[in-house]
Amino acid sequence: MGQSLVPPGGEDDGIQPVDLKAALEERYLAYALSTIMHRALPDVRDGLKPVHRRIVHAMRVLRLDPGEAYKKCARIVGDVIGKFHPHGDQSVYDALVRLAQDFSQRYPVIDGQGNFGNIDGDSAAAYRYTEARMTEVGGLLLQGIDQDAVDFRPTYNEEDTEPVVLPGAFPNLLANGASGIAVGMATSIPSHNVHEICDAALHLIKNPDADVDALMNFIQGPDLPTGGIIIDSRATMMEAYRTGRGGFRVRAKWVQEDLGRGGYQIVVTEIPFQVQKSRLIEKIAELLIARKLPLLEDVRDESAEDIRLVLVPKSRTVDPGILMESLFRLTELESRLSLNMNVLSMGRVPRVMSLPEVLTEWLQHRREVLIRRSNFRLAAIDRRLEILGGYLIAYLNLDEVIRIIREEDEPKADLMRVFSLTDLQAESILNMRLRSLRKLEEFEIRKEFDSLSAEKADIEALLGSTEKQWQTVGWEISEVKKTFAKATPLGRRRTQFADAPEADLEAVQQAMIEKEPITVVISEKGWIRAMKGHLSDTTALQFKEGDRLKVAFPAQTTDRILILTTGGKAFTLGGDKLPGGRGNGEPLRIMVDMETDQDVLTAFVHDPARRLIVASTGGYGFVVAESEMIANTRKGKQILNVAMPEEAKLVVPVTGDHVAVVGENRKMLVFPLAQVPEMTRGKGVRLQRYKDGGISDMRSFAIDAGLTWEDSAGRSFVRTRAELAEWLGDRAGAGRTVPKGFPRTSKFSG
Repeated sequence: MGQSLVPPGGEDDGIQPVDLKAALEERYLAYALSTIMHRALPDVRDGLKPVHRRIVHAMRVLRLDPGEAYKKCARIVGDVIGKFHPHGDQSVYDALVRLAQDFSQRYPVIDGQGNFGNIDGDSAAAYRYTEARMTEVGGLLLQGIDQDAVDFRPTYNEEDTEPVVLPGAFPNLLANGASGIAVGMATSIPSHNVHEICDAALHLIKNPDADVDALMNFIQGPDLPTGGIIIDSRATMMEAYRTGRGGFRVRAKWVQEDLGRGGYQIVVTEIPFQVQKSRLIEKIAELLIARKLPLLEDVRDESAEDIRLVLVPKSRTVDPGILMESLFRLTELESRLSLNMNVLSMGRVPRVMSLPEVLTEWLQHRREVLIRRSNFRLAAIDRRLEILGGYLIAYLNLDEVIRIIREEDEPKADLMRVFSLTDLQAESILNMRLRSLRKLEEFEIRKEFDSLSAEKADIEALLGSTEKQWQTVGWEISEVKKTFAKATPLGRRRTQFADAPEADLEAVQQAMIEKEPITVVISEKGWIRAMKGHLSDTTALQFKEGDRLKVAFPAQTTDRILILTTGGKAFTLGGDKLPGGRGNGEPLRIMVDMETDQDVLTAFVHDPARRLIVASTGGYGFVVAESEMIANTRKGKQILNVAMPEEAKLVVPVTGDHVAVVGENRKMLVFPLAQVPEMTRGKGVRLQRYKDGGISDMRSFAIDAGLTWEDSAGRSFVRTRAELAEWLGDRAGAGRTVPKGFPRTSKFSG
């Protein structure tokens, strides 16, 4: 028998009943707080998450300052894991790599040597091959850390200490941005231009109540590592900065290169932030193969150090604006960058902050760092002045000091007693070197004493005046601004701003569809398909048993097809969306929400310039513009209102100034088109009055050209205005019996 797993003990065996709900809540809350505080959200003061802060601090400990020799990343990662951040080596290395990538960080914190990945999405080399040191940005983030500028806390194993936050002389949160997903909250901050941030901060020092509108005179908007063009309006961006939530639409930067003889190609030189170039090209190639980009012939990657994507149009007549607009819609050449300034306020409280709040907290942190550094320096000066005071006493009484040291058993105590020295002064005199006893040293000590006394007075004045503190903070920010000014290669603004060009939506929509001739076929039972090419003979078309042709007409894949039902509803389908010509197609009812008791009345290619007369079986109708019949949803659009047993019966294009209506009772009425109102929806007005039966056919024509019809043999008949005199009347009349020779079908085409 195996050993029992039940623990030994008394009757209860140490088991305590716990409420599962309470236990889960407690544990999940602890996990959530850990993720929010120690992993996902950056601190508003230095703009860093704990892993980044620990990497920078570990590099300081390793003396990897700017200008120093590089050290292997393996060593840095090892120190970070071993001393400060007990997590996976790969996650720490990934964070380090990101801090060094100039296409990920607007102002890289780490200067990497070796393969640190590229914009195509290739990963960095293993950490045993790469080396790193800090950039000037890293140096600024740490500036003053050894002068008691920030609090330190014990590391995870309490063997060492680590900074709670960095002094942060560089406005890192806005300059480099941040992104992270915590539990129940996330952060997403794009990078900005340091020159602009410093200008806004200096304005905020002078005007603490400045609003977003005032700050946006300095901070124009994000400045992304990969450049691009932001096409949002100032009002949209202002609202995002005011609330701390929003987004920015970023487009690739492109130019049109002239190839001579009217030919051209488009060259993309900057792509949106965080878009992998290789994946972008793959996507464009996939769309080309799928024939979703009919205006584009080819895409080539000619990039070296800089990005150069070449887009070749199908022909020289292609409009470059419409081509790019179609690409912006279908690919990541346009992407949305979200703004969610959810950060740890004062290092403790996660909240979404506005632009002025973020800058204000950074400035307050800089002032606090200044005060702490000043107090640290003041303490150091006081200590040094105390020592120098002891030295001066020693010089004035040099022979006596030497005698006491040579002859007394406890020289320190005697020195303190005889000359009223402090412990520190006596210890310093005893530790003096013999060479310091030169006459020259006394002069140097007096000079240093006076210099330090003056510096002490300045620091005390600084600590006693809020105004002087802010002046000093402003001076420090001005120095950062000089270092990263827009005149420098690193400080130059990369992302530009522009209004989105007003594109013809219809033209862009067409540009995404390959233009091919088709023949649209609809059967009596409502099955639809699109045959390739324009068929001249439809007699060979096959249908399901008991079904036959309802309507067939030529179209293009770029056309929109309008379908009218007997219920008076209009539906719209794209020519490219129709099922292929193999088999019998698909039932129309699958594609649109068509009622089961209704059938297809007719279908045709949409012409936005055309007007139609629609009529019901009872002889009611009106004129409707075809542009008003477009339905953008599956539900369609009600045009002609009919109630059972009446149905929509006729749809006739408006081609003249008069209307001829024939009833099932073989009576015809001709009246002016002007008497028929134009509407977008309704029952319409009475076109012709019937005792029994309903409308049979209708035709719109120009009275001066005469009314024509064809008989069953295909012969044409024309009746002039004079010959139509007895049928002319007003709308809603009963009409007269049709003229001699009119088809027996009571239709204008026999």
